[in-house]
Amino acid sequence: MRTINKVLVANRGEIALRVMRTCRAMGIATVAVYSDADADAPFVRFADEAVRLGPAPARESYLSINLLLDAARITGADAVHPGYGFLSERAPFAEAVTDAGLIFIGPPANVIEKLGSKQGAKRIAEAAGVPIVPGYHGEAQDVSALTAAATGIGFPILVKASAGGGGKGMRIVTREADLADAIERAQGEAGSAFGDPTLLLERYVERPRHIEIQILGDQHGHVVHLWERECSIQRRHQKVIEESPSPVLDDAARAAMGQAAVDLAKAVGYVGAGTVEFIRAPDGAFYFLEVNTRLQVEHPVTELVVGLDLVREQIRIARGEHLGYTTAPPQRGWAIEARLCAEDADKDYLPTTGTLLAVDIPDTIRADVGVVGGSEIGIHYDSMLGKLIAYATTRTDAAQLLRRALDETWLPGLVTNREHLAKILAHPAFLAGELDTHFLERHAGELGARTPGLDRVRVAAIGAVLHGVRPPALAPAGWRNVRGAAHLNDQRMRLTLAPSGAAEPVTVDIAYRPAAGGRTSFELFLGGKTTHISRFEVTGDRVTFVEHGGHRRSVRVAAAGARIWVLSEGTLFAFTEEPRFPALASRAVEGGLVAPMPGKVVKVLAAVGDAVEQGASLVILEAMKMEHTVRAPAAGTVRALHISVGDQVETDQLLAVVT
Repeated sequence: MRTINKVLVANRGEIALRVMRTCRAMGIATVAVYSDADADAPFVRFADEAVRLGPAPARESYLSINLLLDAARITGADAVHPGYGFLSERAPFAEAVTDAGLIFIGPPANVIEKLGSKQGAKRIAEAAGVPIVPGYHGEAQDVSALTAAATGIGFPILVKASAGGGGKGMRIVTREADLADAIERAQGEAGSAFGDPTLLLERYVERPRHIEIQILGDQHGHVVHLWERECSIQRRHQKVIEESPSPVLDDAARAAMGQAAVDLAKAVGYVGAGTVEFIRAPDGAFYFLEVNTRLQVEHPVTELVVGLDLVREQIRIARGEHLGYTTAPPQRGWAIEARLCAEDADKDYLPTTGTLLAVDIPDTIRADVGVVGGSEIGIHYDSMLGKLIAYATTRTDAAQLLRRALDETWLPGLVTNREHLAKILAHPAFLAGELDTHFLERHAGELGARTPGLDRVRVAAIGAVLHGVRPPALAPAGWRNVRGAAHLNDQRMRLTLAPSGAAEPVTVDIAYRPAAGGRTSFELFLGGKTTHISRFEVTGDRVTFVEHGGHRRSVRVAAAGARIWVLSEGTLFAFTEEPRFPALASRAVEGGLVAPMPGKVVKVLAAVGDAVEQGASLVILEAMKMEHTVRAPAAGTVRALHISVGDQVETDQLLAVVT
């Protein structure tokens, strides 16, 4: 047995908070490490101590082994928890931690090395009798060798980074003509994200389900599995919704997959928490994908159905304790997790940035989040803000509980995928358990944004107006307590919805009138309809009002500058208040290509004077560890380039001109 008194968490955001909370519950002190971008983050404030690593770029902070070990030495930490992402699956990091005399809360370096490469892991799985997808796991990485291997396997094929995960460095290729470009892009993305451009190839299984098995192994040779998680709903090969148990597995299939995971873990002497991932074909056959030698983002759903704290189990194992059980506790109830991300689902999941004005999540669910009101969401790290997890007796109840909590979650200040997640949970195919990894593409039309109806816009606009109204004694100069419509211009307020909302500007005319008993009443004119508000109340960011006829409504409102955010009946409206005397609108540049998101320019693929075809790749941007290509909207000539490699750009910034 080794003693752990202080743990340095070599990570950030919600996972750092998650680990620290368990440490605190166990009486263990914690150390946070942070970059300049995270200096005021919640996880830094929560820790007992915190050490600055360096600038925002991960390579100069969270990915620096020397800086992390220095932080452990300075603070006297005796153990390091790697969280997930960053260095969590890097064998050199685990080795450096143990060489420094510290306890690494994770598998030994040799196990990480064996399983960290998807190529090596597939060879081990095959030797252990675990079924694998036919593919290429060789050393040759030039385009010609990979092309030859792909031809032998047959299309469609999956090009996949050997190191790392999360969908980065992954491409589905349906024909040989697209293979070379896919290889180049995947190698570039894998090299950027993981420092290793090595690829492998797999035959692509059509409409698979993604099912994984949680494993635990102690230092005494005991390995158990803690049942399965279904993670089939994905975008860009990254998980969006996860649940346990899987709605498709029967007892026999569950036992077979669990035993395969244990067999593989025992073959490498696995120690610590890990996940063995499989794909399941429509005919019920399952194939090994990879092993994640760390805690998974979706671990809370397992915790809720088996009643174990997996971080506590990791720490117990690292101290040298026996697991204390030879089989998993039985599954009880159902847990569903949704990954809350700063991204616009209606714009191909492009990442978004900005300042969160508030963060309020109902206490009916478990919320593992790493942000608070005032948190700045930038381009440097993953877009995930946290996870929301519901637990109930049945799958139907868990889905309804989580959907309702998402409707009530208050995150003004930037676009997130909150409403998209709620739509998924309400979709009939989801509720029927009809899942596969193409769920989002297949149902994209039904899950896409809809222009809100006039009544919903009206209610939100009323909330926006009333939130800014002050009591009569404090009414600003220029307001008139009159009934004449001729004077309404003094109280005209023009609100416009963001592009994802109404197509036309929403105009609100407001007339202020005193009412009997010292209360206030309003009449608002919107879309040709007059709404009489008999009374209203503003308490913090919540506006409650009663319409004519006694219909009580309640919305939440937050304002920042000219932008007004309103949450009404599960929909977040982003209004912009137009100035009374607006300046002339700037004219768009003819043939201009603008950045669809904030990011860093990593490649410029054309020069001024080049003739380009429609759809030609011109600029590649990188944000939140993902690449996005800006293409020519029409054939023409590149007339101007306003950016260079390495530049940081903002949304709608002019990149190039093609005419």
